[in-house]
Amino acid sequence: MSSNETRGRVAVVGSLNMDLVVRAPRLPHPGETLAGRTFAQVAGGKGGNQAVAAARLGAQVSMLGCVGADANGAQLRAGLEVEGIDCTALETGAQASGVALIVVDDASQNAIVIVAGSNGELTPETIARHEAVLAAADVVICQLETPPDAVHAALAAARRLSRTVILNPAPATGPLPADWLPLIDYLIPNELEAATLTGLPVATPADAARAAAALRDAGARNVLVTLGPRGVHAALDGADATLYSAPSVKAVDTTAAGDTFIGGFAAQLARGASVDAAIRFAQRAAALSVTRAGAQPSIPTRAELDESA
Repeated sequence: MSSNETRGRVAVVGSLNMDLVVRAPRLPHPGETLAGRTFAQVAGGKGGNQAVAAARLGAQVSMLGCVGADANGAQLRAGLEVEGIDCTALETGAQASGVALIVVDDASQNAIVIVAGSNGELTPETIARHEAVLAAADVVICQLETPPDAVHAALAAARRLSRTVILNPAPATGPLPADWLPLIDYLIPNELEAATLTGLPVATPADAARAAAALRDAGARNVLVTLGPRGVHAALDGADATLYSAPSVKAVDTTAAGDTFIGGFAAQLARGASVDAAIRFAQRAAALSVTRAGAQPSIPTRAELDESA
C-alpha cells in the first residue's frame, strides 16, 4: 500500500482452530475408510482466517477470541502476531484450543468437522471486557463458531458504538433470531447458509436472489450471497439486486475462500471504499486463494492483488 492510502481498522470476534487437513480422491461415505494422500496441520478457524485475510489485504486488525493454554493455542496466537494482528483481546481459556478436521477431495470440495474447545468459552462478559477494541474499529466482523450469546453481545455492542457490522452466518443451523437482523449492516452467507437461514432452496443465482430478498424482508439491511465460481448476489439497501460474476480460475482448495472474501470486503469498507469496489476486490482475493492449498496459507496479500491487476 502507498504511504498516503487509508488503512482502516477491523475487529474480528470469533473462532480460532488448528486445522488438520487431509487430501483424498473423494469425500468418504458413511462407515467407509478411505486412503488419504497428504496431511497438513495449519492455523484456521473462521475468525482467525478472516482476521488474517483482513490484515493481509490492507487493514489494521484486532482479534477478540479465546485459545487454549496448549501448544496449538501458542501457535495460533503467534501466527496472528506475525501477521501484525493485535492480540490483546485474545484470551486464554481452560479448555484445549479448537480443532477442525478437514477432508479435501480432487474436485477441491471439502467436508469439515469442528470441535469448539476454547472457542466455546467466549462469553458476553468477554465481549464487555474488550469493548474498547470494538470501539476503535471501523468494521466489526462476527461468525457463528462461538456461542450465540457472545455473538449477539458483540453485534449489539458494535451497533451501539455505530461501527459497520458484518455477520458471516457460518455455520448456520436455522434462521437467525429476529432481533439480530437490525444489528447487522452486511449479512454474508454462502448458498448453503442462505438456504438454512430462509428454508428456501438455493441452487442457482435466481434462487440466491429469492433467498436474499427473503432475508431483506425479514429485516437484513444488505445481503451478499456468495456463490463460489458463480459469483456474488448482492441485495443492497437502496440499490437494484446485482450478480457479480466471479473471476475464472482453476481451483485447488476452496477451504478459506469465503473467509478471504469476508476479510477483503471488510478491509476495503474500513478504508472507505464503495460497496461495489469492496465486493470486486474481495472476489479477486477469494479467486486467488482457491488456487492454493490450505486455509490461512492460501490467503493472498494486497501486494499480490495489485501485481495481478
